Amino acid sequence: MSSLPISAAPYCPADTPTTYPGTAPRLAIPNLGKHRRIVVFRALQLGDMLCAVPALRAIRQGEPAARITLVGLPWAESFATRFKSYIDDFLPFPGAPGLPEQGADAAQLRAFERQCRERRFDLAVQLHGSGAYSNAVVGRMGAQCSAGFVPHDGAAATPARADGEGVEHGLPWPESGSEVHRCLELTRAMGYQDWGDHLEFPLAALDYATFQVLCDKFRLEPGRFVVIHPGSRMPSRRWPVERYASVADKVAREGYRVVLTGGAHERDIAQALTARTHEPIIDFCSKTSLGTLAALIAHARLLICNDTGVSHIAAAMGTRSVVVACGSDVARWAPLNAQRHDMLAKHPKCRPCMFHSCPYGHECATEISVAQVMRHVRTMLNAGDSVCDG
Repeated sequence: MSSLPISAAPYCPADTPTTYPGTAPRLAIPNLGKHRRIVVFRALQLGDMLCAVPALRAIRQGEPAARITLVGLPWAESFATRFKSYIDDFLPFPGAPGLPEQGADAAQLRAFERQCRERRFDLAVQLHGSGAYSNAVVGRMGAQCSAGFVPHDGAAATPARADGEGVEHGLPWPESGSEVHRCLELTRAMGYQDWGDHLEFPLAALDYATFQVLCDKFRLEPGRFVVIHPGSRMPSRRWPVERYASVADKVAREGYRVVLTGGAHERDIAQALTARTHEPIIDFCSKTSLGTLAALIAHARLLICNDTGVSHIAAAMGTRSVVVACGSDVARWAPLNAQRHDMLAKHPKCRPCMFHSCPYGHECATEISVAQVMRHVRTMLNAGDSVCDG
């Protein structure tokens, strides 16, 4: 098979600052644009991190000379490296009480706080969430100035910072809207201009090279394969695997190669799916890096997945997607371009939820049928394509 022409990810960077609906009070951040050392706290998973990229872009554009450090979960060191245009340094977050993403260790937390103070940050930005627990972390970083979201009751805001338990400049946590625009509300309130709300996922030379090897080995042609990613970190977010298997067979009968993807912790899901399929399927689950997975998605005709991190990779790459959203807050996490990214959801009274596994029968998943998903899949497969509107 001949080499494939591989282009850059089809996102559209803004040439000039842009303004989006929604206004916020300006926070009186001193020395705006002149900070030398900035720390941003967002210790979350892949999809959450990708949704914060427009805010990171706004900070970088507003502080071109600053050294920006990201504090994130240990896995996000690779994220920081990939986004080196916006992030200069990375500090792994050891966890803290009240934040479930990482188990807390008191000794490690004290060492982390000491390391932050030694860096003498000029500005600390809390992009982690409402601030109910995360502002205590940011307040103890010892930055000269701090800003972030605060709960609507004003907790974790001034004057709590006097004892290191909050941020100096607080913006009430938005109770509605997309995650992308919530993050941009904070940076806008701080005085930074928006430079687009599009997502990004830069691909490295190794990502392209590994993708090319897979294409040659498995005879994959860009635009002629569909990626199915049936996993998600929480079982409550997963559409039933047997329904994904049925969709995989139907997509294969439409004339597309089907590529199955997932992480090492999702091998059991992949095995359950392949055991139920009757048509050929290429199983890449646990066999690709995140960058190679992104390259696959970038050159796929379509991604079919749950509401999980890969859906935001598709949004970043401009690849069409059908997202079966179970349990999550659709208004908060749906990709912004509804023409290219179709999110299916049912809304029982218990939605949105944070259950790891559903205790109520998983109605938000079981009420979405294979036939419904396939109607949306066929619409996306038959749609005309265009570049730079992802």
